[in-house]
Amino acid sequence: MALNYRLYQSNRKDNTKGKWYARVTHTSTIDTNGLAAIMQANCTVKRSDILAVISELVEVMTTELQNSKRVRIDGFGTFKLGINTKAADHAKDFSVSRNVTGVHVLFLPETKIGADKRRTITFVDQVKLREADVYKVEKSAEAANAGADSTDDAEPQA
Repeated sequence: MALNYRLYQSNRKDNTKGKWYARVTHTSTIDTNGLAAIMQANCTVKRSDILAVISELVEVMTTELQNSKRVRIDGFGTFKLGINTKAADHAKDFSVSRNVTGVHVLFLPETKIGADKRRTITFVDQVKLREADVYKVEKSAEAANAGADSTDDAEPQA
């Protein structure tokens, strides 16, 4: 397993113009049913039970988030709601209808602290990277000789 990426060249009108960067590419999307099928194969719980629990989790999380609570799922991360607002000149001038422009969900993935005191996000611990075949960019011999060829699996730099 590896995280696929593709190279792209910046076309911004600043000092990054012409430089190359990488972006993650996604091969597909897995939905709740797909997750439940995999989970059923990995344990003794039936797919229907998994779907019921996930459905209820979404409902309970929605209620608790809307009651100004943070929701932490051990081994996964923490969710909370945030708001976007426009400034008011004085506290007495602030109103939800005039100044609140939106509500959004914030997610903080769980992190582990290693023996070296470095924080590692659970989802990206030991991730491998590879250039997606469909997006491979031809690299000049000069760039390949300079070590710019990144087609083999590599650990990300922290």
